[in-house]
Amino acid sequence: MQSTAHDFLHAGGPGLERETVILRYRRNRARTRALFDLLQDDAYYSRPIALRHPLVFYEGHLPAFSFNTLVRRALGESSIDTRLERLFARGIDPHESLAGREDRESWPDRDVVRRFADEADRRVIAALESADLWRPGHPLLDRAEAVFTILEHEVMHQETLRYMCHRLPLQQKRTPAGYAPVTRGMPPSQRWISIPAGRAALGVAATDASFSWDNERPRFEVNVSPFAIERHDTTNASFLEFVEAGGYRDPRWWRQDDWAWVQRESVRHPAFWTRQDGDWHWRGMFQLLPLPKSWPAYVSFAEANAYARWRGARLPSEAEFQRAAYASDSGGYRHYPWGNEPPDAGRGVFDFVSWDPEPAGSHPAGRSSWGVDDLVGNGWEWTSTVFGPFPGFRPLSSYPEYSADFFDGEHIVMKGASPATARELLRPSFRNWYRPRYPYVYATFRCARATVSA
Repeated sequence: MQSTAHDFLHAGGPGLERETVILRYRRNRARTRALFDLLQDDAYYSRPIALRHPLVFYEGHLPAFSFNTLVRRALGESSIDTRLERLFARGIDPHESLAGREDRESWPDRDVVRRFADEADRRVIAALESADLWRPGHPLLDRAEAVFTILEHEVMHQETLRYMCHRLPLQQKRTPAGYAPVTRGMPPSQRWISIPAGRAALGVAATDASFSWDNERPRFEVNVSPFAIERHDTTNASFLEFVEAGGYRDPRWWRQDDWAWVQRESVRHPAFWTRQDGDWHWRGMFQLLPLPKSWPAYVSFAEANAYARWRGARLPSEAEFQRAAYASDSGGYRHYPWGNEPPDAGRGVFDFVSWDPEPAGSHPAGRSSWGVDDLVGNGWEWTSTVFGPFPGFRPLSSYPEYSADFFDGEHIVMKGASPATARELLRPSFRNWYRPRYPYVYATFRCARATVSA
């Protein structure tokens, strides 16, 4: 059937179909609701991670953000409930002074939250169905910016919700049908891959993508010296060697602030591990598993950096990651490590295909031009780069505080993707970031070291 002008977000603009956008929004909302449906009732007001809001907040925050951004701010339409719109306005981490504080009385009943969410969804979908959302020069609707902002905002928070739910006691979650973690296999043989000196591309031009966040812009290239990087992510088997060698008891391997954290919090092993009856186990999403030796180790930057020092190595920079992942050994750049073909389940563990990681090296079809595995999928990868703006940075009009509030020297860039990263975020320019001693995110790492040009 031939499309009419009404089928697009703007009659005179590019062919961005309303049906596609509405399907993405509905899919996002259905995935969020399915995640909340896995929670037992007594988990709803809990705070599984002290430095994040209670789970109830996020059920209200996601529709509130979409409504506030698109309907209220971009289109200037009326409110639903100003109190709830303010309460659920922003999902930034609470200040450390609020860690562990119980505030059950300040949150509304679940029925109230869901009624608000339903009305917000109705108003957002109505806007997506009929409003003029592609307005050149408009502060929030130029290139339909606010539309893409709300779509990507929700899928990013779905990953946040996943790792928060991971911290809940098992009895507070309903195990979904078909949950069967892939734990078989021995750890892959690790080896160093030499990457010659060359160029790496960072960022993206605003007009070269349907959407990008402000910290991704603009596109530019840098020279990268020759280096070597490990073919595989560091596995639990390899990280166990560090644990058993007393790595958490030796200050030589830790930066000063990281060592103070280890001592203050009595950190002795990764947050995803636990010790029972003398054996190590992995805290799976829905069950406790004997430690899968072949899985990537999920750790904080502080732990990854300490391990790399113990190995006599270091973490790769953001530019080195970009070169290893997206530069081609024949010249030029790729859209993905494996080439320009779109992502699918054969290329890696991403786009919500699994509740837990899978053995490292399980997806050779996702290997980079240089022969490096799992650069996208199975866990975000820590770099050594402090999160900051690219040259020419300009805040995003639809969400001006998204990046700028974190240019504080206290956050580290992560690249790649985890099992809970949506496919639309798998672009080369996308950057993630967290504090160096935040151990809950699905983040792994691999070591790098300098080499000498031939």
